[in-house]
Amino acid sequence: MARHINRKNVSSEKMEKGTFKTSMKKLLLYCRKYWGWLIFALALGIVGVITQIIGPNKIMDLTNVISDGLIYHAGNIDIAEVTKICVLLVCLYIVGALFNYFQNYITTIVTQKVGRNLRRDISKKINKLPLNYFDSHLHGDVLSRVTNDVDTVTQSLSESVGSLFSSGLLFVGVLIMMFITEPLMALTVIGATILGFALSLIFLTKSQKYFNKVQEQMGELNAHIEETYSGHNVVRLFNAEENRKEEFTKINKQLHKYGWRSRFLSGVMGPVMGFVGNFGYVAVCIVGALLARKHGISYFGVITAFMIYVRLFSRPLSSIAQSLTSLQSASAASKRVFEFLEGEEQASEEGKLSAPAKIEGNIDFENVRFGYKPEKIIIKDFSCKVNAGQKIAIVGPTGAGKTTLVNLLMKFYETNSGDIKIDGISIGDMKREAVHSLFGMVLQDTWLFEGTIMENLKYNNKDVSDKRVYQVCKAVGIDHFIQTLSKGYNTIVDDTINLSAGQKQLLTIARTMIADRPMVILDEATSSVDTRTEILLQQAMDKAMEGRTSFVIAHRLSTIKNADTILVLKDGDIVEKGKHEDLLAKGGAYAELYNSQFEEE
Repeated sequence: MARHINRKNVSSEKMEKGTFKTSMKKLLLYCRKYWGWLIFALALGIVGVITQIIGPNKIMDLTNVISDGLIYHAGNIDIAEVTKICVLLVCLYIVGALFNYFQNYITTIVTQKVGRNLRRDISKKINKLPLNYFDSHLHGDVLSRVTNDVDTVTQSLSESVGSLFSSGLLFVGVLIMMFITEPLMALTVIGATILGFALSLIFLTKSQKYFNKVQEQMGELNAHIEETYSGHNVVRLFNAEENRKEEFTKINKQLHKYGWRSRFLSGVMGPVMGFVGNFGYVAVCIVGALLARKHGISYFGVITAFMIYVRLFSRPLSSIAQSLTSLQSASAASKRVFEFLEGEEQASEEGKLSAPAKIEGNIDFENVRFGYKPEKIIIKDFSCKVNAGQKIAIVGPTGAGKTTLVNLLMKFYETNSGDIKIDGISIGDMKREAVHSLFGMVLQDTWLFEGTIMENLKYNNKDVSDKRVYQVCKAVGIDHFIQTLSKGYNTIVDDTINLSAGQKQLLTIARTMIADRPMVILDEATSSVDTRTEILLQQAMDKAMEGRTSFVIAHRLSTIKNADTILVLKDGDIVEKGKHEDLLAKGGAYAELYNSQFEEE
């Protein structure tokens, strides 16, 4: 739990460094390929706004025609002029609606494409990040950035971009038309809205930090759920349900607190702007009545127009306030997304070598030094020469550096100093994909994806024939077990099929053998099978490893008796090296490890 809290604090520090302005600038630059479409949408919005702001002036003319007919012409209204103005208004509103529709259509397409591009770039980025990134970030938090934060950015942009465009244009257009129509009443409306602007700015600045906290807490909550779900059996075994519930409740309460505060502060802006709009109506009526008293009946039309202008003026203010609220969510989420996209990548491999056409399998470790952290070195000065076709067993106490050594060999991590060579070629000069293509690897933790048994066995090896798959499965001893499943090799592997840990491990071993790589690594590959199955499996693996350089990490020392060389590691160094019988006769560290497993016998 201490590690969990520490990561949270690191994330919090990063989040606090960002600002709304910085995040939105990055998001705007990310969308630069769509600027042309957004400018086009802006042009459509301008036309739509023009049709809306002309409407009140025509209604003013219509009011004046009707009032003139009623007062000065004994009720004889000019119907032809009224009809002409009404037809013009209908045409204006139809044109405005069409242009606004296409503006919203374009902005929606753009925002959805931005979301698609974010997911695509994140997918590419995941494959470029070094493994130590995932060592220092909770998997649930990474998942939240990839899913929840990207969805928040897309949804918030969809809700805000089009509305912000049209509302901003309408606000400016109405402001201009009000001054053209009657400057004094325009100043009256502006004065009534100044209070609304001031309050909106206060609420925006107060609520932004809570939007950041919401996204941060969402990531922590997802991390907690993922951790609890993946370790569900352990949680139940130790009766830790209540403890996990309490932790969930604690995080959930924090999320609720920040979510409530952010939504409350942003939600207040709508009612405030509504009040400002209603106050504007009252102010217009009072000032309009005074002007009509002074200038006569001609101001009835002006008052009518300004009643509409007040609505048109206050409505975009409310929309802008809501859009800014959505942009706050987009800002908080995009901060986390861009933190991920800007993470330090693995060193560029441009110009590095591809895998040689033929590999013998000679491997040299030359003064290898490595630590996951510079201040904590695990592999201190490791040197070893492995000849092609040899079976090398690596043993030692927990924390000796066995798996770390294999990770360096696979180029999952870069050495701090020293070198590892395959057939005289430094793996530092080879592409990672090239190094990976030379090894088949079976880990202690099994991994099967949702798909058929056959698809799992042929994983990324589509050219392998079904016949080859059947041969390997028979050699491993799992063909009979697969045939007993409901659909044999076409059985879907998912949560509904109950495979034992040993059966899953056998499938992963078979998958590695089917890949037919020149070198093989087995990291506790037989730890999940029973003793009888282990013996049968060992025979099959020995046959599969014939002629291949192989590395076997094992705690069950009985499984590596036939290794050509056994390396005994302690604190990252080789303390003993030799064959099984020779090391036993020596009576050193290996003999102590071996005898400790058979003391009772």
